[in-house]
Amino acid sequence: MNNTIKALAASVMLGLSAGAAADTSAPTTFDYKDVFALEYAASPVFTPDSKHIIYERRSNDIMNDRMHISLWQVEVKSGQHRPLIAEHASVRSPVLSPDGTKLAYLSDRSGSQQLYVRYLDSGEDALLTNTSYAPGNVVWSPDGQSLAFTQFTPKADKPLFTDMPGKPARAKWAETGKFIDDLNYRSDGAGYVPGGFNQIYLLPVEGGTPRQLTFTDYPLNGDLSFSNDGKQLYFSANPSDNYAMEVMSSDIYTLDIASGAFKQITSLEGPESAPQLSPDGRYLAFKHTTDRKLSFQSSDLWIMRMKDGKLTNLTESFDRTTGQFAWGEDSDELYVSYQDAGQTRVAAVELDGDMDKLNIALSGQSLGRPYTSGEFAVADNGALAFVSSDGSTPADLFVRESRGKVTRLTTLNEDVLGHLNMPAIEVMTVTSTVDERPIEAWMITPPDFDASKKYPLILEIHGGPHTAYGPNFSAEIQLMAAKGYVVVWSNPRGSTSYGEDFANLIHHNYPSEDYNDLMDVVDGVIAKGFIDTNNLFITGGSGGGVLTAWSIGKTDRFAAAVVAKPVINWMSFALTADAYPYFTQYWMPGMPWEIPDHLWAHSPLSLVGNVTTPTMLLTGESDYRTPISESEQFYQALKLRGVDSAMLRLPGASHGIASKPSRLIQKVGNILAWFERYRTEPETKAE
Repeated sequence: MNNTIKALAASVMLGLSAGAAADTSAPTTFDYKDVFALEYAASPVFTPDSKHIIYERRSNDIMNDRMHISLWQVEVKSGQHRPLIAEHASVRSPVLSPDGTKLAYLSDRSGSQQLYVRYLDSGEDALLTNTSYAPGNVVWSPDGQSLAFTQFTPKADKPLFTDMPGKPARAKWAETGKFIDDLNYRSDGAGYVPGGFNQIYLLPVEGGTPRQLTFTDYPLNGDLSFSNDGKQLYFSANPSDNYAMEVMSSDIYTLDIASGAFKQITSLEGPESAPQLSPDGRYLAFKHTTDRKLSFQSSDLWIMRMKDGKLTNLTESFDRTTGQFAWGEDSDELYVSYQDAGQTRVAAVELDGDMDKLNIALSGQSLGRPYTSGEFAVADNGALAFVSSDGSTPADLFVRESRGKVTRLTTLNEDVLGHLNMPAIEVMTVTSTVDERPIEAWMITPPDFDASKKYPLILEIHGGPHTAYGPNFSAEIQLMAAKGYVVVWSNPRGSTSYGEDFANLIHHNYPSEDYNDLMDVVDGVIAKGFIDTNNLFITGGSGGGVLTAWSIGKTDRFAAAVVAKPVINWMSFALTADAYPYFTQYWMPGMPWEIPDHLWAHSPLSLVGNVTTPTMLLTGESDYRTPISESEQFYQALKLRGVDSAMLRLPGASHGIASKPSRLIQKVGNILAWFERYRTEPETKAE
């Protein structure tokens, strides 16, 4: 732990331990240093014989301050657990050949992400690519002799000014300007991006030079799928000249590998994506969203019968959005994940639309905040491998047999968390004072909680706004509880996992009554009798930052607030955010210059004249999703008003400000340090 983090930890603990004698006993609660020791399971893959599962073991690397990924293998019957590829470099995205003898994967062992293949009988590895950009969406050909993948392919820069005089030898001139005329020219996490698109490539497994199969002037999207004879590839794209503004439009195409010819095979209104051919080749499954210009739109799982092109929406009557899906071996059903009530679940869907909801929940892959998450894989014998968590640890690997028996295969965090007091998550539901809708929430109390005492409360608000929290592991939440706070988080109107209508209660009306739902949740916790109402605190990031800033403009009940990576002014956001073609068309009822009054009425900046709550702003300096200029507007307005305020800028950080382990610690440590500054001594007994 570096000196800055140590100082943060010390400042947070000061108010809790002042005057106490030094304690040399072993720690019993979760602490900042434990963040570096966390691990979780991801990307499970069954071997063709269904006897083993290969998965990504993701762990925090304290020396390099990043997520490190290795590949491990578990024998399903015995639970024998051993490393498959574990080294200093990260290895990820395992894809087994059809016969199970070779494993394709990506690794940065050469200094950049490249494609490798491991021969499982000998343990030998071969480097297959040496390209400037990382391969993605890797798939094996049916005969196991080739790999297809997508890869960003830049287009040549075309400068506007071409008559620049020659530079004399050893002259030191300013760097040449970058001419930009693309609609999409920068991206959060990537910065200013070069012009170009993902293209499809084909590479023999013996190695050689990848052969570029496509040369489009528009992006090709996501997953690839081979035809059973290996002669065609299925993919999705939008070949329109106006593709950059048509952000919710794509169709499924086939690519003839020999000739390079494209053929369009779907033409629904809205985007079709993620094509997967059934094992018997009779059906093509894909996801589709009917585009109605709503801020949240559910996706459905569709199939096409290949012999006649007949289309069937398998989830038309199911009011939940579909996530990952996979074919069963017999091609008579698909397995699909979906969000429901703050959790990710899995259902088996037959080709006539009949659905069997399986009694399993996926979770545990969001280390920072308690978002929904999870992945699964289907074996040829009908078993399911999946990642899950009980909420007190990150994700482990489980297997569900075809008859329904579930077995836990890993305990990745027993060494670091098994001996600690990790508070259990309590489910609670409140009734909205707006329209009597049920609003779901979750709460944890500090370790060694005593209901006869009074505790400070933190309301933690999710982003999105169209995302969902749930009873899921969160290092940030656990740290807050370990430092003596009751923490509550919820899914107010606008959240996903409760159906499309609930999510769109804030369509063109955000923020609005979602604020009331959040205050109802706070009141619900206070009603339990153990909350010190003089010590209420509020925080949230992104969409949660919007609602935090909005809330302190509506009420002075909170002792302090931390507003992380917010939108403060919808007008400036619309014209500075990286995804502005989407936000202006789907989150707003018109172009920003057409609706200034509407945007101002929903901007937290419009309420800054009401704010008295001490407020800290927290944003990454390289955030292009909610640019730091949003935070600066609010900070300067608060300073002009004389409100106690501060701003924490994270150098080099994009919108994912907690993507590095040390940044997660800095984030929550600074939040708690700010709250400690305004926290008063609690009452000792509940009334």
